[in-house]
Amino acid sequence: MGAMAGTATFAAANTAFAVPNGQHTEVKFNNKASFQMPLHYPRYTKKDYENMPEWKLDCLLNEYGLSVSGDVNHKRKFAMGAFLWN
Repeated sequence: MGAMAGTATFAAANTAFAVPNGQHTEVKFNNKASFQMPLHYPRYTKKDYENMPEWKLDCLLNEYGLSVSGDVNHKRKFAMGAFLWN
């Protein structure tokens, strides 16, 4: 089983699934949902996070299984704390 460009293919417990463009997916094994971590770490700069609209922050945080409530500034600070290494 090969992988197409931009798609990673995994096999586990005789079940195969594809993850398009490194996006996470929810997969069921033995009728239980499990979270699939994205393949790539986000590569945004501090300036990117400071200018990122709230909907995009929500999508990014959700992609990594992080549910953050609060205003857009709180979400920006949380994302920078979680993803920036400085």
